[in-house]
Amino acid sequence: MAAALKVGGSTLQARLERDVLVAEQSGLLAAYNAGETGLCFGRLVFRDGRDHHIGRIGIREDDAHRTPLVVDWRAEVARPFYLATGHTPMGLRRRRHITTHGRDVTALHDEVLDLEDTTRTGHESRDADEVLLAALDAARTGRMHDIVQTIQAEQDTIIRSPHRGVLVVEGGPGTGKTAVALHRAAYLLYAHREQLAKRAVLIVGPNPAFLGYIGQVLPSLGETGVLLATPGELFPGVRATGTDTPRAAAVKGSAAMADALAQAVRDRQQVPERGAPLIVEHDDGDLILDWDMALEARHKARETDLPHNLARPHFVFRLLDALAEQLADRIGADPYGGPNFLGPDDIALLAKGVATNPAVHAAIDTLWPPLTPEEFLTDYLADPTHLDDEDAAAIRREGGPWTAADVALLDEAAELLGEDDSAARAREEAERQQQIAYAQGVLDVSYASRTYEFEDKEEQDKDASEVLSAHDIIDAERFAERHEEADHRSAAERAAADRTWAFGHIIVDEAQELSAMAWRLLMRRTPSRSMTLVGDPAQTGDSAGVGSWERILAPYVQDRWELVRLGVNYRTPAEIMEVAAEVRRAHDPAFEPPSSVRSTGVKPWERTVDDVVAETVRAVGDELPAEGRLAVIAPAALHPALIAALPDAAHGRVPDLTRPVVLLDPRQAKGLEFDTVLVVDPDAIESGAAHGINDLYVALTRATQRLGVVRRA
Repeated sequence: MAAALKVGGSTLQARLERDVLVAEQSGLLAAYNAGETGLCFGRLVFRDGRDHHIGRIGIREDDAHRTPLVVDWRAEVARPFYLATGHTPMGLRRRRHITTHGRDVTALHDEVLDLEDTTRTGHESRDADEVLLAALDAARTGRMHDIVQTIQAEQDTIIRSPHRGVLVVEGGPGTGKTAVALHRAAYLLYAHREQLAKRAVLIVGPNPAFLGYIGQVLPSLGETGVLLATPGELFPGVRATGTDTPRAAAVKGSAAMADALAQAVRDRQQVPERGAPLIVEHDDGDLILDWDMALEARHKARETDLPHNLARPHFVFRLLDALAEQLADRIGADPYGGPNFLGPDDIALLAKGVATNPAVHAAIDTLWPPLTPEEFLTDYLADPTHLDDEDAAAIRREGGPWTAADVALLDEAAELLGEDDSAARAREEAERQQQIAYAQGVLDVSYASRTYEFEDKEEQDKDASEVLSAHDIIDAERFAERHEEADHRSAAERAAADRTWAFGHIIVDEAQELSAMAWRLLMRRTPSRSMTLVGDPAQTGDSAGVGSWERILAPYVQDRWELVRLGVNYRTPAEIMEVAAEVRRAHDPAFEPPSSVRSTGVKPWERTVDDVVAETVRAVGDELPAEGRLAVIAPAALHPALIAALPDAAHGRVPDLTRPVVLLDPRQAKGLEFDTVLVVDPDAIESGAAHGINDLYVALTRATQRLGVVRRA
């Protein structure tokens, strides 16, 4: 970086080259800093003598050949690190796993894959899964770590799948769905950098706590050009902080809302009642805006098939023409039936008067008002239409904060309304002309002072014509363009501010939770239908969740999608998974959970007590690990009492997951994991929602080591 800043030269070309070099070195330094922990984690020794170190990002020697020092884990040559076995060694002689803490190497594990290799390093592993099991048993920190060092073969295949089309990754708790999705994002950005860096990758997570939990994974892999958002954050300028009832969320999320909103928009395109025209005051006599005139204008505007606001000018212009014609007929009509006395100039003057009359535009606005999504939806929710009475009552609301379900409705409204940006374009053009005028003034000053550099009057005429000044080589328009402020935002930052942005790829975690309306929003964000959907229908908790992959995808891609399943549980010990599976089997006898790869020998405990809050406090004291994190998962109704009893526990809409104790409700716990989990009042969790059994299943499968259940007597 220091060398880049010292690059000399004062010419425009030299400064440009220095800026490019500094930008390149800054990005590389940021990647190195992000991947510093465990930068190099493996080594491959091939039978043919090749030897490669594998790391989170690629590093090359600063020589003429750019010799690789560390190979990026996403490179094709690194695949044997994840796929090679004793049966299929893929040309490897041995594979080394390097474990580090900070910049110190703490362990080496060598796997000998060539049976003819008799050399020994002293670091041969007795168990090929030793590194994986060590990672699974490690204490949690409240932040998700990448799994780049322990990617399994079935996960690697999914991560490297082609980015075109829709890939659905289904798996039960602990199968690594989220980790696979995040590493897939990193791989796609590596393999299709030029394409995806321009369009960005969107990752949609279920809640803000989850996004905070996964937020460091991609930066640790050297990738920062990704937008992370919840479904409630996908409408620029709106942050959903309100809460819907389950019934309201289900109604707002249903596909029927699209038709209801479309009809509600058409309702705002009105005409006067027959026999009750609008009377508009005008200097040349009142104008009459009647049913026939407005009906014809509305018909022509709707024929354009444009959204409401974009079709509105067609409606306005037809009415202005009709009113101007009405006025011309009245003023210039020949009482004897001859041609109109007014000439073209007279009619044009009358039309201008009509077009500039504020009362005319006020009358037209009552028939076809310009609308924003926010004001339209606010009015609609105050008086919902085109729904049955029960559904309308469920979503009726006077004001209040936006909810996550409202965001999809706002996006739908924005599509129906369209954005008439003519005013914005006019402002931009006015500002541009102002900048050009200012630039012209600067050039005029330069021109006026051009001869002051010469003291000798005889030399002025001779030299002034030979010396080039600014006004000789650039005009005002180009001069103004040179000083326009460049947009240095990343593609992800620009995408976050642009509702119409088309992403290069979208990854949706807990995809089974999204409503039909939320899917309409997401499909508009990816016209190419390049998506990775991750989820488990058995964990569907939201009352608006579509649940079935077929129902989600059929309206958009029919059957042109691929389903892969992950069946191995890396997170949850067998003892805990057995308890969770029994809860599910009480409702679905055929239920089969993913198989756990490990057993801790510690069975979950259950206590039935009169005071669940007091017992929870005691259990926290007994179970809090020396290292790692403990989560208390309880119904929302119990949270006030538990917050008072556990003042040091993190809680709220976006709890600090790095704290030793965290209080969550089952929905907040989705996708998270903790060393120890206490599930409080499981009966209330199960009965508290339409899919309460799924919520309880989620709560019971968050632990990596110990599980306790506090049941109300």
